Amino acid sequence: MSRVELSQKYILSDEPFVDSKVSSAFNIFWLGFIIYSSAYSIFRAPPYNIFWNKVQLVGLVIMVLSSLFLVRLRIENTYLRILYVLYFAWLSFVVARGIQFNYQFLSLSLYEAWFGIMPYFVPVVLFLPRNPAYLKKVFSVIVILGVIYLGCCLLYRDVLLAGYEEDTVRNQYTMEYFARNLSIPAGFLLISYPYQSRVRKIFALVIIGVTLLLALIRARRALVFMELSYLISFYFIYLSRSKARAQTIFFSFIFIGVLIFGGIKLYDKYKGTAFEFITERADEDTRTGVEDCLYADMTTRDWIIGKGMTGEYYCPGIDDGFFTEFRDMIETDYLNIILKGGIVSLALLLLILIPAVVKGIFYSKNFISKAAGLWILLWLMDLYPIVVTTFSLHYILVWICVGICYSREIRNLPEEKIVEMLSLRKAKTTFSI
Repeated sequence: MSRVELSQKYILSDEPFVDSKVSSAFNIFWLGFIIYSSAYSIFRAPPYNIFWNKVQLVGLVIMVLSSLFLVRLRIENTYLRILYVLYFAWLSFVVARGIQFNYQFLSLSLYEAWFGIMPYFVPVVLFLPRNPAYLKKVFSVIVILGVIYLGCCLLYRDVLLAGYEEDTVRNQYTMEYFARNLSIPAGFLLISYPYQSRVRKIFALVIIGVTLLLALIRARRALVFMELSYLISFYFIYLSRSKARAQTIFFSFIFIGVLIFGGIKLYDKYKGTAFEFITERADEDTRTGVEDCLYADMTTRDWIIGKGMTGEYYCPGIDDGFFTEFRDMIETDYLNIILKGGIVSLALLLLILIPAVVKGIFYSKNFISKAAGLWILLWLMDLYPIVVTTFSLHYILVWICVGICYSREIRNLPEEKIVEMLSLRKAKTTFSI
């Protein structure tokens, strides 16, 4: 009997599904993450309060201590093990080239969830237990972050809805931080909708709808693209699983028609007020200038190995009054990865993620593996319009999905067993990759 058959024989037994100690450690880990991510988002909203940095530190300590109990340094898939070791070693090299051993730099790197040192630790998530039953906790974390997101939207509504004449870079980035740290993961609830309750599906649609509306008001075109990609994916998944496909298509065309007609009417009415910013920026090119600066500043060596974690490029006149003439990031994420770690870093990442997409979508017997592959694919698509390699649940989910897609045991579990494991029953099995 093969290893997979032996594993599945154990998995499909009547053993309970989760270890109580591991489950408790996961609860603590995700609590720390919620604290860290929420505090980071709120700190980035004006007026800034350093108190939230202290809250972040508490969340970080909780995450680190609980992860010491959860991490298992084992990858059984040979291809993934080799690529992962190379990739993590390369990320360590990228960090080492930019790290500074002084209090100010280290503290800022730990507090800065997008462009600090924390994103380089996200791949460690691959070593956490990958039992599908633990995904229930991830679903709950997404809901909690969504509730916090709605609370932040209400609390900071004056900033988020400020008119065009009142708009500043801080107003725009407040919306970005709230959405990308707190609301974007709701898309995962949609693409895994067969495992969600009706309430959670409606909640996810509300979260995405609110984010889409605010993204239009604040003219965050990349966010509009991301939210629409989740909605479109959800629609085609629902269509593929629907027994009344013809009726679904018919009513969806009617709904889309009404939505477009109503949207045009709404835009015409408010294009001079609420939608003034998106009207002004509809065809504005904000990428070419910074990309040209990056191309001009990068040497052949820089293209190959990057400039390190704190790498910069000369780009005067782009962010007057907000940044110096040297920028330490570029909004196009595949170029941002190259800026820091070179083509080597991007190539190693793609060599891990692309096979995961193929395995999850095309070589699996259950929908959770296909949803995992789709999430990674959508994340890869986001590498062009926006920076998504951040310490956020959006990116953490990518590595959780990598673990699912490379696990032959998980991919070969029958759908009814996945449904059972994601129900209220308890279980005890972990999976290797």
